[in-house]
Amino acid sequence: MAIQARIHEKGKFPLLDLMKNVKDKPDFQKAGAITLFIGVVRGETLKSEKVQKLEVEAYEEKANEVLADICNDLKRRKGIVDVQIHHLLGEFSVGEDLVYVLVAGSHRKNVFPVLEEAVDRYKKEVPIFKKEYITNRKGETTAYWVTEHKAQ
Repeated sequence: MAIQARIHEKGKFPLLDLMKNVKDKPDFQKAGAITLFIGVVRGETLKSEKVQKLEVEAYEEKANEVLADICNDLKRRKGIVDVQIHHLLGEFSVGEDLVYVLVAGSHRKNVFPVLEEAVDRYKKEVPIFKKEYITNRKGETTAYWVTEHKAQ
């Protein structure tokens, strides 16, 4: 059985596996649209500081449980065939993929609102922790833990 939501070590879950997961589902024939959100490491903070790298950690057992709950909840929406969220852990350079959120549904009008809600919910609900390494305007490099409500 394919995994619908999980924390993965960087490099252990290719994007092509995500597409295969959804297309291999028995009820995929009901889908007429797939939306995909790929979260990547941004190269600049909201304060215009340069990001050097990002480290991502999680309370994995709880994170996997919350991710699955979000997906199961959203799959109950009208016209939704599948919802998957896969977040990566490890050390990342600017531009690298961090998270994949996929929603498959019967029509495009069904999938876009659910995709947005899935992204908003995983950011607020899942115990994932990001440490950002930045160079400020003075050229000093520092690191700090980022909370989602500050990063948005």
